[in-house]
Amino acid sequence: MNQERASRAQITAAFASIYIVWGSTYLAIRYSVETIPPFIMGGTRFLVSGILLYIWSRYRGAPKPTRLHWRNAIIAGAFLLLGGNGAVVWAEQFVPSGLTALLVSILPFWLVIIEWVRPPRQRPTGAVLIGLVLGFIGIIVLVGPGNIGGDGDVSMLGALVLILGSLSWAIGSFWSRDAQLPASGLLTTGMEMLGGGALLIIVGVLSGELSHFDVQQVSQASAIGLAYLITFGSLLGFTSYIWLLDKVSPARLGTYAYVNPIVAVLLGWAIAGERLSIRTGVAAAIVICAVALITTARSTTTAQSG
Repeated sequence: MNQERASRAQITAAFASIYIVWGSTYLAIRYSVETIPPFIMGGTRFLVSGILLYIWSRYRGAPKPTRLHWRNAIIAGAFLLLGGNGAVVWAEQFVPSGLTALLVSILPFWLVIIEWVRPPRQRPTGAVLIGLVLGFIGIIVLVGPGNIGGDGDVSMLGALVLILGSLSWAIGSFWSRDAQLPASGLLTTGMEMLGGGALLIIVGVLSGELSHFDVQQVSQASAIGLAYLITFGSLLGFTSYIWLLDKVSPARLGTYAYVNPIVAVLLGWAIAGERLSIRTGVAAAIVICAVALITTARSTTTAQSG
């Protein structure tokens, strides 16, 4: 870990990027999909970002990727961006941006479960199991039937798509970690964005999004949202995340998973007027505590076994 070469100010700025910028992308997506079809919007975002990252990485001296690198990057892009981000952009047509971020934050739950069922079958600790149970309770409070402190805000179909999208992101994360990919993190990210972005466009075309998409009808809010996602969400956010991987511990970096939903919920309430019910607040508190418990416990276990 290369902490001595990074100043406190640089690390603080990078954390501000992944805390605030990534947390704000859910609101930007909400505005983007108001007048731009979701898969076309997501595909455009990642194709543009991927082209810029790829060109920049190659300009900085990254070696030309091999066919195997491209194959693995496209598979990673399929799980991470088509499955993971595609679920988000589609669901935000029906689910408030803050609650979308809250449901997506269950990613650590899937990471634990995947490690548990695949060889060498890493059994979770007691603290992690408690976190899993807490997280499950939080999701039931959020999307379950009945009037628990206010009417339910979440479409059941939207919630299911987001939960499965989080699973897809988890699978893509393991694939990205284990597959043979370029040594340059920026080049790898650019290639994954190109692959995932192209797949999102293909899905958009096959689902008929182009037939009812009129560029002239794109609102200013949607255009600004898309530009924000390309520049800040993809380029600044992902670049900061990759840089921090080499500068701070996994436990510290993993805190973004439970800060992002807080930022997203507050921005959705303050800017977009999304309703904050007692039910939402209770569910958010339970899920965020569960994610924090799982992330901290997993990082501690990894450090002890390493």
